[in-house]
Amino acid sequence: MVGVGSRLTDHNWSITDSLEELSHLTKTAGANIVDTLTQKLDTPSPTHYIGKGKIEELINLKGQTNYDTVIFDDELSPRQQRNLEEALGVKVIDRTALILDIFARKARTHEGKLQVELAQHEYLLPRLIGQWRHLERLGGGIGTRGPGESQLETDRRLIHRRINLLQHKIESVRKHRALYRRRRKETGTPIAALVGYTNAGKSTLFNTLSKASVDVENRLFSTLDPVTRRLTLPAGRQFLITDTVGFIHKLPPSIIAAFRATLEELDEADLLLHIVDITHKNAANQCLTVESILRELNLENKARITVFNKLDLALSSEAELKALTAIPYFDEEIVLPSEDFALISAAKGWGFDNLLDKIIHHLWRAN
Repeated sequence: MVGVGSRLTDHNWSITDSLEELSHLTKTAGANIVDTLTQKLDTPSPTHYIGKGKIEELINLKGQTNYDTVIFDDELSPRQQRNLEEALGVKVIDRTALILDIFARKARTHEGKLQVELAQHEYLLPRLIGQWRHLERLGGGIGTRGPGESQLETDRRLIHRRINLLQHKIESVRKHRALYRRRRKETGTPIAALVGYTNAGKSTLFNTLSKASVDVENRLFSTLDPVTRRLTLPAGRQFLITDTVGFIHKLPPSIIAAFRATLEELDEADLLLHIVDITHKNAANQCLTVESILRELNLENKARITVFNKLDLALSSEAELKALTAIPYFDEEIVLPSEDFALISAAKGWGFDNLLDKIIHHLWRAN
């Protein structure tokens, strides 16, 4: 696999950092990376995304490494993807397709599989014509272009029909979830939801707090399907905690749309716990990415605690954590919407008393 990156990304992400994340995504998908290329262009080529010189470089690299796939860090148009595959003679995919592939591997519940399949079909639909480009090489006449167009239209109808069916099924799931949430709300049990960048440690925190068995891996998107557990505090108070899918830089809008039923869990929560890997070199940009997505979901005004995690990678004991008076390894110029924060190690269980005190304050302060 060869990775190709754009010149710059959003929120001050450098091309190096963005390609490093693409590398992690690629490994999560099970591929091996043979090389990485970049190109600086004022405007991507409308036909091939990259310039002719870079295409020649990729062709030469194929002879040296025998790669079979090229992954681009940005979403390609159907036209760009078709032209690149024709020029390179290998499979060409973009960041969106890569993320969808990972999601398809990670989805375990019926709901998760429905949502991923919907996003995949919506991604595939405008790219269908590429499946029939081989007919153009046979020339015109009977048995070539006409049947090709007929088959293309047949495939489009089949995919439209499947998309409509998936949307109907997901809407049924959404209604069921809404009914469940209404019943849950009638009990008066408050809800806290975990959000954060993928691999920030949400599932580790969820498991430690709730003694659940959510998969925990040092991989991107180790948790895809939402899980909710009931927690009983020492004082006898109870609240529900929900673990949700991790966010990521350049998260495709199609995925956000497909996972609407899942992300509505965040809307119903009384409190969001924004989990941050404080030791990550891009912690500040990851924070901004999560906040940007929350704004897209109209959740920017939701009560929030920013939970800085993985302090065990920076400190030697919980005593050192308790002695901290400032947030280490974090860009002080980054202003978060929540002034309330907690310092923890989900893996070691450090800082949990303080975190639970803050959760209690937010969930029961009305009382």
